Amino acid sequence: MKKISIDFHGRPLSVETGKLGKQANGAVVVQYGDTVVFVTAVCSPKDSENKSFLPLSVDYFERFSAAGKIPGGFFKREGRQTEREVLASRLTDRPIRPLFPKTYRRDTQIVATVFSYDKQNEPDVLALLGASAALHLSEIPIAEPVAAVRIGRVEGKWKCNPTISEMEESDIDLTIACTKDAVVMVEGEAKEAKEEDLLEALRFGFDACQPLITLQEDLRKAAGKEKLPVAEAVENPLLDKIKAMVASDLEGALKIKEKMPRYKKLGELKQALLKQLKDNPEYENLEGEISETFSQIVSSEIRNRIVKQDQRIDERASNTVRPISIEIGLLPRTHGSALFTRGETQALVTTTLGTSDDEQIIDALQGESRSKFMLHYNFPPFSVGEVKPMRGPARREIGHGVLAHKAIKKVLPEGDFPYTIRIISDVLESHGSSSMATVCGATLSLMDAGVPIKSPVAGIAMGLIKEGDKFTVLSDISGDEDHIGDMDFKVAGTKDGVTAVQMDIKISGISWDIFAQALKQAREGRLHILDKMNQAIAEPNKAMSEFAPRIETIQVKQDKIREIIGPGGKMIRSIVEKTGAKVDIEDSGIVTI
Repeated sequence: MKKISIDFHGRPLSVETGKLGKQANGAVVVQYGDTVVFVTAVCSPKDSENKSFLPLSVDYFERFSAAGKIPGGFFKREGRQTEREVLASRLTDRPIRPLFPKTYRRDTQIVATVFSYDKQNEPDVLALLGASAALHLSEIPIAEPVAAVRIGRVEGKWKCNPTISEMEESDIDLTIACTKDAVVMVEGEAKEAKEEDLLEALRFGFDACQPLITLQEDLRKAAGKEKLPVAEAVENPLLDKIKAMVASDLEGALKIKEKMPRYKKLGELKQALLKQLKDNPEYENLEGEISETFSQIVSSEIRNRIVKQDQRIDERASNTVRPISIEIGLLPRTHGSALFTRGETQALVTTTLGTSDDEQIIDALQGESRSKFMLHYNFPPFSVGEVKPMRGPARREIGHGVLAHKAIKKVLPEGDFPYTIRIISDVLESHGSSSMATVCGATLSLMDAGVPIKSPVAGIAMGLIKEGDKFTVLSDISGDEDHIGDMDFKVAGTKDGVTAVQMDIKISGISWDIFAQALKQAREGRLHILDKMNQAIAEPNKAMSEFAPRIETIQVKQDKIREIIGPGGKMIRSIVEKTGAKVDIEDSGIVTI
């Protein structure tokens, strides 16, 4: 058993191994204050056959017993993952996935379980720290450890891993994951933060992560296992021959600007290639390798054109946003609706207004809470021309919906706005940046519904192609550029500042210069999109839909409440029966009708 403890920003933090879960390849207990998270990492005994991807799964679970609670519902036990658990699972997965060797193919599972929660120190960043530590200790090969912290700003001062009470006062909430050399993942929200403030927060978070990297290195020296051998990436013997065979036809295919016709042409090229090589004994039973090599050649060609020729597939400049079209109020019976189309990405977004009865009740470790704002994102398979079974929302849909929720909630009216708001984004067509199209469509649909938002919000996804020391930052990336690129950096905000960010990378890290350039281009693109939105609808409609509920609030003296209610509730029941209205009375004297 080995345990390392440090003082981390005023509270004790420890990582222990060798006591729990000893049959896992790696297992650690992370404790911060009185919050305890147990994390395991396990891999299969041998490589998974016929898999050309990393078979990694990450699951995060919160036990209600961690906070001294019994779950609600009939069964009184935890069921399927909650939204919060899904988000924490994704938060752990995203920075760890790029650390595995490209040739690693063993089924690998990381499980993080919250066993104790003190309601001040959040367990999600501890789960990410524990996942990295468990992998780093184990035989499972990763390039290097990663650490994560939450950064807030209270009264102008940066705080690392602020308590929940401190976060209530913070105007920035960023989760930052780092290696010893670079930031590798960012997720968060802000109250219209300036770009320079975000850069400052990232630098502060990077420095704060370094003691946690050192802790993991010390733990590995004391209790680490020998790493599994990994097959070295060898030069593809098919590459040069196939490249020569498809070069001229590929150049023509990549000049097709529209996604589906281009995909059709590339598919025809690949099938012709397979047919041409099928009867050659040298390429017998190599259909999978040939297809993968063809995809590599396509990706490489797109990257080279961008970096060396400054030429994107659709011939845009690196900082140009795709053409935008907007239609407002197209659905007659919804309370608000908007169709936002950017290039070949299209989102139909609706707003529904409800009463306090429609608020979402959330039962979590922190206790029961109510939410007056919901945003749900749907990504059906037809949006990308595919056939797939349609079940409940996938992790990606949940994550994209929450990102858009963060972007919008900072501009919603407070206090005297009595309505519950539900936004639904149905992605009808997708070729990149559908979550940011959702942000734009949500703003437009809220304004169509007559919701007095403080300021319109737009979103844009930034990309990166980096070859050696040369790089190109791309504004408003397409699906192809997201697939072959090195970064997906989503930035949403108003004309005054950023309200939400999310960044993932596929390389070992990006420089501060790239961060600064990406944020600068994101602001320019965001202002351009906001201008297009302003041309469609300049301010929220003054009148709400005739189909929306009508809610009025009045303030009465507290000693008059008993008269409104009447003996045994007789008076208020009579009012409801005669008028058909619903009446709610708060102890403070606020009456909602």
